[in-house]
Amino acid sequence: MNNATRSVAVVDDEESVGRAIQRLLKSVGIDSDVYTSGEAFLEALAASAPHAPSCVVLDIQMPGINGIEVQRRLGGTGIKCIVITAHDDTRVREQAQAAGAVAYLRKPFDDSALIGAVHAVLGVP
Repeated sequence: MNNATRSVAVVDDEESVGRAIQRLLKSVGIDSDVYTSGEAFLEALAASAPHAPSCVVLDIQMPGINGIEVQRRLGGTGIKCIVITAHDDTRVREQAQAAGAVAYLRKPFDDSALIGAVHAVLGVP
């Protein structure tokens, strides 16, 4: 996991989506690490303590531990979540927002919306 104080983790079971988000973030000077499962991210987070990302871009629908469960497990860590999903569901949106998601974006999302959300979390003007 990245040791930078303003780092971003991208968690999406579709590797191509994770890499595309990583390239997008890199294009605006933001480093990120990509994980293809909630389990892989949580394991890396536990192994890298106390170095945690400032933000996680988190897919909701993943095999194994889904995004809502990852978000629940992050409660109290101070890690901000930006939720992304291909299947917008009112109940899931409400759960994500109740758990503190700072943004909820439906795939395919506008690049500027994601960059804006990440910049807001990182405190970038």
